[in-house]
Amino acid sequence: MLNDGTHEQKLQQIAEIEKRLSEIKDEDILLENILVAACEIVNADAGSIYSFDESSSDLTIRYSVNKTLQNRLAKGEKLPFSSFKMTATSQSISGYCALNKTIINIPDVYNMDEFIDKEKTKPRPYNFNQLSDLATSYRTKSMLTFPLTMTNGRVLGVLQIINAADNEGNIIPFDTDSEFYISHFASSLGQVYEYAYLTKQLIERLIRMAGYRDPKETGAHVERVSSFSVEIYDRYASNKNIPKKEREKFRDTLKLAAKCHDVGKVAIPDVILKKNGPLTDEERSIMKGHTCIGAQIFTPVESELDAMARDVCLHHHDRWDGGAKGYPGRFEDYMSFEPGTPVPPVTQIFKGEDIPLAARIVAVADVYDALRHMRSYKKEWTADMTFEEIQNERGKQFDPDLVDAFVQIRNRLEAINKSLTPEE
Repeated sequence: MLNDGTHEQKLQQIAEIEKRLSEIKDEDILLENILVAACEIVNADAGSIYSFDESSSDLTIRYSVNKTLQNRLAKGEKLPFSSFKMTATSQSISGYCALNKTIINIPDVYNMDEFIDKEKTKPRPYNFNQLSDLATSYRTKSMLTFPLTMTNGRVLGVLQIINAADNEGNIIPFDTDSEFYISHFASSLGQVYEYAYLTKQLIERLIRMAGYRDPKETGAHVERVSSFSVEIYDRYASNKNIPKKEREKFRDTLKLAAKCHDVGKVAIPDVILKKNGPLTDEERSIMKGHTCIGAQIFTPVESELDAMARDVCLHHHDRWDGGAKGYPGRFEDYMSFEPGTPVPPVTQIFKGEDIPLAARIVAVADVYDALRHMRSYKKEWTADMTFEEIQNERGKQFDPDLVDAFVQIRNRLEAINKSLTPEE
């Protein structure tokens, strides 16, 4: 164990990290931060975090970090997006960890002992998958894998950190101190993770309710728009040198608020919402009212999430240039709007940076998703056609800086789109 002074410093560091994590509302953002924090606590070079569905035994990788590979990239760039789902079995390290709720500490994954307990009475069922190392020219050596559990003992995920380093940067095994600190950290995360998990469930129930009304707005669409929005913001924030603390707080709220952009459609009449074919001018005007209805749902504002969700609902169809196709404009009396009636004509345009940043971001993400996917009234557009169209709207429908960020992360957006699009 470290000396008493260093030990106390490490526990204080963990306490400060836990306090910061407790302020995060979105489950996905929380998972990212848990992984980054775990690597920081024990000076690990890389790692991954998985969610675990006990009902199906599915393990889904949610986020990965790798300092060595990240340092090879230019400022603002991210490692290629990767996502996969697998059935947890005892043949994989993460699967064994989840199914048995046990810690696995391996000094060298290429030279593992044949047994998994100290008495050497139980054969090791799992092996290390070398494919990722081969694809990236990276050398995984030490690995520490932990289950993440809720307060009731339910396994929500798996934390896997890789390649502990000493003060000179040499790769070393994870020692008993590392096990202690990560175990202490992981055990205290149950309540924090549970809160974020339940918040996500609440938002998803709201989205599901709206989805029952509108068959065109699927859960997959909502998840994609949310993920696209965070990626666009990350690149925008990097380009603008927005401070890390401000960036993390905004992106956490944005991840949830973006999912709510069309919840107002829950109050649009079926004859319009489910109509096959073009809408009349009056029907289109009634449909536009979903912006006001969504804002009404998040009013009165009780939190930062309420405020951003209201802004996103109300203004994600306003145009950067204040053009006539944008709506509902500077409509401060949106609470007086009655569902099923035409939205009032725009009397005061709302344009440029007056439009809240979150709404400007979702505007790009929403159109990107709509163009890349088939609708009852249109075929799926190609990636080239979609990016060309959005670039053509730079400075017109969309914030120019956000379009620039959008174009810079094309490959990442396309990878996310593929990952989050259900197979036909």
